[in-house]
Amino acid sequence: MFPNSILGRPPFTPNQQQHNNFFVLSPALYSHQQLIDAQFNFQNAERLSDEKNLPLDGKRQRFHSPHQEPTVVNQIVPLSGERRYSMPPLFHTPYVPDIVRCVPPFREIPFLEPREIPLPEAKDKLSQQILELFETCQQQISDLKKKELCRTQLQREIQLLFPQSRLFLVGSSLNGFGTRSSDGDLCLVVKEEPVNQKTEARHILTLVHKHFCTRLSGYIERPQLIRAKVPIVKFRDKVSCVEFDLNVNNIVGIRNTFLLRTYAYLENRVRPLVLVIKKWASHHEINDASRGTLSSYSLVLMVLHYLQTLPEPILPSLQKIYPECFSPAIQLHLVHQAPCNVPPYLSKNESSLGDLLLGFLKYYATEFDWNSQMISVREAKAIPRPDGIEWRNKYICVEEPFDGTNTARAVHEKQKFDIIKDQFLKSWHRLKNKRDLNSILPLRAAILKR
Repeated sequence: MFPNSILGRPPFTPNQQQHNNFFVLSPALYSHQQLIDAQFNFQNAERLSDEKNLPLDGKRQRFHSPHQEPTVVNQIVPLSGERRYSMPPLFHTPYVPDIVRCVPPFREIPFLEPREIPLPEAKDKLSQQILELFETCQQQISDLKKKELCRTQLQREIQLLFPQSRLFLVGSSLNGFGTRSSDGDLCLVVKEEPVNQKTEARHILTLVHKHFCTRLSGYIERPQLIRAKVPIVKFRDKVSCVEFDLNVNNIVGIRNTFLLRTYAYLENRVRPLVLVIKKWASHHEINDASRGTLSSYSLVLMVLHYLQTLPEPILPSLQKIYPECFSPAIQLHLVHQAPCNVPPYLSKNESSLGDLLLGFLKYYATEFDWNSQMISVREAKAIPRPDGIEWRNKYICVEEPFDGTNTARAVHEKQKFDIIKDQFLKSWHRLKNKRDLNSILPLRAAILKR
């Protein structure tokens, strides 16, 4: 854990420290020099924040005034015996979020090291290419530690605004399907109940954005508040050079992170197959929800669904077999335990990675009925589309395993849908004829992007 001097604050007592991290990194995970470097960067960030006259909304305002007594913004129920930190309000507004139920008390939880599983054997050229691409491009433990380090520091900073909030690392960085170039996704939880994204979440992120622009301007680069349907703050960590997206109370994103993480390490062919398919989709420009194509999350669910629906399945439905591990009622501070309670899955299917990649492309090119079926990892099968507005007249239907929404709703133009279908068909034909990954994904370019 990082010394509190990094943030220029009085030290915590041991009892207080255990409440401030969700995934807590032990000191052994970082070298002494890394701690010194991190302390130097943060101290200089605060010095630069005070000394530089950077523009913000036309005029930069100082955070600390010697003539004003600081107060805590949006203070929830005080934690007994804890040292209080405070700061002045960032701006005056008549709207204050109704944060009435805070998240459970913080508990010290070990940092999640990836489960060690041997990689599958590659007995043919195509399978060997997939494995080599995976080993070169997969996210390293060192990449994950950089993101976790930033999360820990930012959580402490955000707790100046919302003392009992908690910051979670979610998405591909933690679910096992990340690459070396994967961005970091963060979820700020202020209460374990829904938050109105148009009002509460936007207000909370406005405060966070303002805090980043002032107090952390020397440490965080280009913070932007994106006022989308689900608002986010985008920023870049200058030390790790990682791009981050931060949302508020996307609870389902935390739950599905650990569901996918369990699938990722359940069988040793899953992660290499997902990585190569994400690379393939990105190369052919069908992996960008902001441009009306498939999100990485939808692609992962599509791969898992395919592996569940083989004549001899490679994956089961974890939610059916272990309902107690993946219940939506489990409190957030216990969700991380699910992957630890599920043993590896032993499948009788011995298909190679090359055969599975070919089968995946063929399944969605020729077998899956896009017009009437919905992809369901929860049910481990294709099921009829519901008749609700979420599914009506949609081109691709991929069920979110926890809240039942359509993760592929971004594909709302027939032209984009036709491009996606066409790419599955063309790639299947090319790969079937050549059995060379370069025929559908230039490996040199894919490795350079990592």
